[in-house]
Amino acid sequence: MPALSGFHHVKLPVSDVVRSRDWYQAVLGLAVDVEFMEDGVLMGVALRDPTGTVSLAARLDPQRAAALAGFDPIAVGVPTRADLEAWASRLDALGQPHGGILSGHQGWVLAGLHDPDGIEVRLYTIERHDDGTAT
Repeated sequence: MPALSGFHHVKLPVSDVVRSRDWYQAVLGLAVDVEFMEDGVLMGVALRDPTGTVSLAARLDPQRAAALAGFDPIAVGVPTRADLEAWASRLDALGQPHGGILSGHQGWVLAGLHDPDGIEVRLYTIERHDDGTAT
């Protein structure tokens, strides 16, 4: 079988590129990597985290963005539960509503964080539960 090396990026449809870009920068700390202009109009943006491990693209497509509202296509990994707790504190400080930290199948998840189009972004620990098993 030929090798795979992870996801290159995730692309989301958005109803407003600037609004989404600003939200992902302010909330998740992503930085603009590339902007996609078509006929002088900003149609998309690629963003990365400071370590280059998370890469997200946002593309103008209001109808598809509306169709994804309430769905959770993104699960970003965080190393430990302590990191997840730090994220919850950060979101609280930013006034970003979320569903808190829940026990997941193998670790913990911070659910209920929604981008400006209502698309849910979840944060999952890579760290497993103390006993190393699913719950």
